[in-house]
Amino acid sequence: MISTIITNQFSDRMSEGGPAMYIILIAFLLSLFFIVMAFVKRNKDNVAAKKMIGLAVESSLIALVIGCLASVMGIIQLFDMVEALGDVSPSLFSGGLKVSLLTITFGLFSFTLARLGILIYKWTLNIEKEA
Repeated sequence: MISTIITNQFSDRMSEGGPAMYIILIAFLLSLFFIVMAFVKRNKDNVAAKKMIGLAVESSLIALVIGCLASVMGIIQLFDMVEALGDVSPSLFSGGLKVSLLTITFGLFSFTLARLGILIYKWTLNIEKEA
């Protein structure tokens, strides 16, 4: 029951935020994949592990930048709508702001989680070298 509610809210927010949300999701999943691959390869192939961490860094940055870009584009669309309609109700304006902020929020969330994974990876490398 609770997982269904959470899944429904997530899918509602994803569709509400527009197509950029799915691009951010792909970049986020790629970041997580690269981090996991770096952990898997760190003892076997150090060069490949470093490459995976580099790719995780880049894909996390892409998630953040796409979130910022989509948010700014959403705000521009909101102001275009206000300009076209003239007098706009506060609820319509705040709804537009909410939608434009969904992408930056998801981009920041994706960036932060990916960077935490990268930080944990690098921290575990230092512990292994000291031991």
